[in-house]
Amino acid sequence: MHRRLLPALGTAALLAACASPPAPAPIDVRPNIPPPGGRCNAGPAQSAIGQASTARNVEAARVAAGARLARTLRPGEMVTKEFDAERLNLEVDAKGRIVAVRCG
Repeated sequence: MHRRLLPALGTAALLAACASPPAPAPIDVRPNIPPPGGRCNAGPAQSAIGQASTARNVEAARVAAGARLARTLRPGEMVTKEFDAERLNLEVDAKGRIVAVRCG
């Protein structure tokens, strides 16, 4: 009985190896188009100070500042120091509240 089972298991293993892989996950192809001007102006985004750093609040601050992108800076987090005139930086405290808004 075992002699008939081994070839069947071997064949099953070989056929399993021939199975096609799962379909890849869809890729987001929306263009990353900067707002007109693309330069950050932190003044209009100052109203975000004191708010929770939720995705909705961060995006609202980015739009208000006219920035192309925004990043949240947490206490003790390592960040790059290069200046980007199209980026809004939101500093948050340990509780996740926005405490400072600036461009760069």
